[in-house]
Amino acid sequence: MHGAVSSSIIIVFSIYIIGMVLIGYLGYRSTKDLSDYILGGRSLGPFVVALAAGASDMSGWLLMGLPGEVFTAGISASWIAIGLTIGAYINWLLVAGRLRAYTETAGNALTLSDYFANRFEDRSNLLRIVSSIVILLFFTLYCASGVVASARLFESMFGWDYNTAMLLGALFTIAYVFIGGFLAVSWTDAVQASMMFTALVLTPIIVLNQVGGVEAASSISLDFNPNSLSMFSGVSAIGIISSLAWGLGYFGQPHILARFMAAESIKSIPAARRISITWMILCLAGAVAVGFFGIAYFSPVETITDEATLAAANRVLENPERVFIEFSVLLFHPLIAGLLLAAILAAVMSTLSAQLLVCSSSLTQDVYKPFIRTGASQKELVWFGRFMVLAVALVAIYLARDPNSKVLGMVSYAWAGFGAAFGPIVILSVFWSRLTAKGALIGMIVGAATVLLWKNYVDSQLYEIVPGFILCGLAAIVVSLIDKKPSATMLQTFDKVNQIMIDSRR
Repeated sequence: MHGAVSSSIIIVFSIYIIGMVLIGYLGYRSTKDLSDYILGGRSLGPFVVALAAGASDMSGWLLMGLPGEVFTAGISASWIAIGLTIGAYINWLLVAGRLRAYTETAGNALTLSDYFANRFEDRSNLLRIVSSIVILLFFTLYCASGVVASARLFESMFGWDYNTAMLLGALFTIAYVFIGGFLAVSWTDAVQASMMFTALVLTPIIVLNQVGGVEAASSISLDFNPNSLSMFSGVSAIGIISSLAWGLGYFGQPHILARFMAAESIKSIPAARRISITWMILCLAGAVAVGFFGIAYFSPVETITDEATLAAANRVLENPERVFIEFSVLLFHPLIAGLLLAAILAAVMSTLSAQLLVCSSSLTQDVYKPFIRTGASQKELVWFGRFMVLAVALVAIYLARDPNSKVLGMVSYAWAGFGAAFGPIVILSVFWSRLTAKGALIGMIVGAATVLLWKNYVDSQLYEIVPGFILCGLAAIVVSLIDKKPSATMLQTFDKVNQIMIDSRR
């Protein structure tokens, strides 16, 4: 894989990375205060909001993990893609606009923890502290998985040793987040999402032409795996429920919710929703197609006569997650291959950058500003935020230093943790005026604790987000009904947000 192709790919990668850093510099020029650094001054248009939400969500799983799963198991592996699409659509439809309105109305909240504290008038700061702990715990591990993923990409493509690949991959991402903050992250996400879209639309079309069309690809795939076209083969009912349940995670992901909060207006949300869901459906369909057509292209190794194709087929059979990488190198001109492979890096970097920024924002807005330096200037807060990006990245690099660690397995763990701890609270907070600070706090703790206990002590195939999400919601409702009613000002703010939503539809 490394060799003659490497020089062309390195040229393309270098241009791409320089471009991302330049965007970081533009973000730096546009960053005047902490609101700009954390939320871009709530100035993002629908196109950038839509693509930034998608790119910060998908990571390398979209171009490597999902095609690899489909190559191995057939299209039954696409249940998770269906669950994610449904969850993302409902999140955009029901939560995005109301959260955008509420975060601005309730004290101009800049982070999710900030929103919880303001929304429930939590003067004890327990909500802010607990939610910040959940964010920092899970996102630091999440960031470590991104560092591992970028290291694995550079390691496999260029033959670099793991530590060199890890440090360079992290450095590229840290550079533009440190410099440009939220604006840089969102603008680069839009570019990266476009690259991912192009790669996942172009590659299946070229591969399909190579294998002789859908009918031929299906026939060969069925010969290799008779169950490759079945949505239900080899998947239990609990397995399907668990895959679909990934969609529940969207309601509690701080890096995705931050994109809603940063939209220029509530009226821009519907357009952003249409763009984002269209992007998501086409990208997920492309990823499934790459994996499925890969079965037809690479699996009949006994009929492959070309040495390069045979070597690529053996690499894919050894590690199915390489199917997109091998297609890129085999079927495209080296410069185009470089762009397609850069799309994998874009997927990894976009998610890692969003996670680094959320951790930095939480440390700055929810810890440093309220507890350490209440009188800090905007300039001081912005620079503290920049250094927190660096600090979180160093911790993530430390956690990722062992290439054989189980850090990558923490992605599903962190997704479940955020979804169960925050998801029901976010939904209830924007739709139910009776929710109280105690209800939100207990629900949050119950959701997070359920995920931790279920994952470690319950022997079940059911994804831990399912019991965590349900118990969080029930705990929040029961405790709120027992607790005293919300204050008059909380109810007035709730009614004001309702009116804003009604006015936005006119």
